[in-house]
Amino acid sequence: MELVEATADDLDALVDRWYDLATGMEKYSEMNDLAYADVHEVPDDGFRAHLDNEDITDYLIVHDSETIGFVTLREGRHPSRKYSKYLRIVNIAIDEDDRSQGHGTAVVERVRELARERGCDHLKVSCEWQNEGARRFYRNTNFQPKQVDYAQPLE
Repeated sequence: MELVEATADDLDALVDRWYDLATGMEKYSEMNDLAYADVHEVPDDGFRAHLDNEDITDYLIVHDSETIGFVTLREGRHPSRKYSKYLRIVNIAIDEDDRSQGHGTAVVERVRELARERGCDHLKVSCEWQNEGARRFYRNTNFQPKQVDYAQPLE
């Protein structure tokens, strides 16, 4: 498994996989409802903006020369804390046919290496509270619960 930094040529693949991930998250909260009825309505400008942002990087997850998913990473800082520089896993998605084969764990291991190479001292990730599968995955890859986010729609 390898992480290959995405380029402008990969925008369609990123959007397609993001849409699959996002539609899968809809079941966990009404606040996850998408504004797009179809993947072809999703603009690529969000991922395009990542290409110009030095703090955000999208990678294709490649196994045996086949793209099987993607991961989005964002660097950040908490300057007043002992653990001050982090790498956040913003998105991680493995194609459905390639799940439960150790690819996600391999991605997290590679992200740890990237974080160390970038001088980060910790990783961050969040997931939907009701997504027990994701919560179990992160616990199994040595993430510790740290805080809870709350959200409220303003209608």
